[in-house]
Amino acid sequence: MTINPLKQLVNSLSGALKGLRLYPVQHPLIQKQLQLASQLLKSLLQGCAQLRIGILQDTLFVNDHLFADPYPAAESLCRLFQEKQLTGIEFLEGIEDHELKLLLQFLNGTALGHEEFEDLFRQHGIRNIRFLPEEREEDADRQSARKIFGRALKVVNTIFQDVRLGRIPSSAEAHKVVKDMARMTLADPHALLALSLLKNYDNYTFTHSVNVSVLALAVGRAAGLSEDELRTLGIGSLLHDIGKLKIDLAIINKPGRLTEKEFSEIRKHPAMGAEIIDQMGGLTDRARAIVLGHHLHFDRRGYPQNALANGPFDLIDMTTIADTYDAITTLRAYQRPTTPRKAIQELVCHAGTLLHPGYLETFIFALGTYPVGTLVRLDNNEIGVVGRVGIEDPDSVQLKIIFDPQGKHLAQPQVLNLSSDEKKRIVSEVDPFIKGVEVIDYF
Repeated sequence: MTINPLKQLVNSLSGALKGLRLYPVQHPLIQKQLQLASQLLKSLLQGCAQLRIGILQDTLFVNDHLFADPYPAAESLCRLFQEKQLTGIEFLEGIEDHELKLLLQFLNGTALGHEEFEDLFRQHGIRNIRFLPEEREEDADRQSARKIFGRALKVVNTIFQDVRLGRIPSSAEAHKVVKDMARMTLADPHALLALSLLKNYDNYTFTHSVNVSVLALAVGRAAGLSEDELRTLGIGSLLHDIGKLKIDLAIINKPGRLTEKEFSEIRKHPAMGAEIIDQMGGLTDRARAIVLGHHLHFDRRGYPQNALANGPFDLIDMTTIADTYDAITTLRAYQRPTTPRKAIQELVCHAGTLLHPGYLETFIFALGTYPVGTLVRLDNNEIGVVGRVGIEDPDSVQLKIIFDPQGKHLAQPQVLNLSSDEKKRIVSEVDPFIKGVEVIDYF
């Protein structure tokens, strides 16, 4: 799914809502916006069951795209959802024009909260639009994880914007959010891991940075690091690619293979990143070493070779595992994303050369046989998404069943807890691309 149609959708919805404050719904301007929004929705829903628009830590998202950069139309919708006390909206395949028109009229009215809106929907027979559920008490940890993850995205975005504008960024907010990330990882390592499935393809560098920090913390926890060590690992991995901001964007975003000259430019980013870290202040030598050495590889044949004079190699090796895992599982212009389980198989192929075999082994065990975000098939032919993995027993999982045994897509996912003594069994992994499933929609 490309971003341009998503931006167009957000623009048309925001424009229609603004117009409704001035004109009746029959006005040509409103009708034009409604027609465009309806066409975009129907186009985006082709081949997928639903499209979600909601809020993640005061930031609008549409399916797997987070509008983290300033974008007026997205900010307008975000404020509206907050004013109406709504988590978000889910559009289903088969949505009709009159349903969208009623939704916008309701959003422009006086209704507040899920209950009032759901009553209006029942009264008017709206079936193809739903509101994303409010947080339940048992979801408190996951809600907290979302807030922390959202803060981390904003912190990295601010730091990276400062670097782009030639300013020296502060590390204060990064330290605060990494402290919370480390504590969350110690309490429940899989809560943040689930959110690392959220990818922002237009802003790959900073989204990737947060994901690598989350994954590195999971590696560090599995390896038994203390909270202080996790904080160092977390902030070093959060900033590991900051030097790329000094590289020509045409090279960074180039689809396909780089020329030798272009790759020689890319190889400069660890050293450039270390220089930025020196200017920022407030960061330890161990965090700086992660930024400088994250491309050294376990066999130390990577770059830059002058990083060999530094350490600590344990934290560098953990970051390299996280960096590789996130890169493999991310959709790029030249690469279809790999599923979590297949990504693990690919990681194993690099053990002992690119990746530290011991840390990789502990990380894989902690992820479980079917990591969070894996789409799986049960022995009764149901298909579900792995939503949680047991901390003590990684093979004890919670699934959200989204297809019944006959292959029918369920309007409401059913939660199923599987342990070693359950009668149902997972028999295989399913490729989300083939099933037309956006896994992140279920988190």
